Amino acid sequence: MNFLTIGHRGVMGVEPENTLRSFVAAQEAGLDAIELDLHLSKDGALVVMHDTDVDRTTDGTGPIAEKTLAELRALDAGRGERVPVFEEVLDAVRTPLQAEIKDVQAARALAEVMNRRGLAGRVEVSSFHDEAIAEIKPLVPGVRTALIASRYGTDIVDRAVQAGAETVCLNIRRLTLEIVERARKADLRIIGWVVNTQDHLRLVRAFGLDGATTDHPDIKRTGRFTA
Repeated sequence: MNFLTIGHRGVMGVEPENTLRSFVAAQEAGLDAIELDLHLSKDGALVVMHDTDVDRTTDGTGPIAEKTLAELRALDAGRGERVPVFEEVLDAVRTPLQAEIKDVQAARALAEVMNRRGLAGRVEVSSFHDEAIAEIKPLVPGVRTALIASRYGTDIVDRAVQAGAETVCLNIRRLTLEIVERARKADLRIIGWVVNTQDHLRLVRAFGLDGATTDHPDIKRTGRFTA
């Protein structure tokens, strides 16, 4: 099986994160998939941003949930980029996507878009929230899902199985051989994050992971050949 390289919020190491510019750069770099983050605006738009507020990544301030799409569109998300909605990303790139639900309320809105556009084969849905994974499974027939974890123990495997996830996306700084072995016994695919150095890459390859989420597109060139 090929080792997957997944662009973190596009290629956030070199372009403004979660922008069309970043996603296009990830595609041009040949990354196997692109990860992005989803929130709902005040008026229910499925917008692509990571934090709960706009302060860090734009020239604005305040929570996303308290701003309309028009208000979010007025912000500079870096190098003149605007905050995109999910469907704009679908139209801008052809690369498979990993769509992370940051706000559980966004699960139903994402399901609606996926069903309308037939995206079960192109978009994997991920979340730190078990309930978001469990909710979207029956809403989108055939959807592939991934449970993400930063601080975790061996219980992450049971949580993923219970939520119906096929994949676990795990912080490599807490990864152990025991967790990898348990995940394999449960037939779970394992993605490591965030892999930004050759040492990180050697670690995930030594664990035999299925792929890595990275901020930097050059991991793509070295990822398949590093033991």
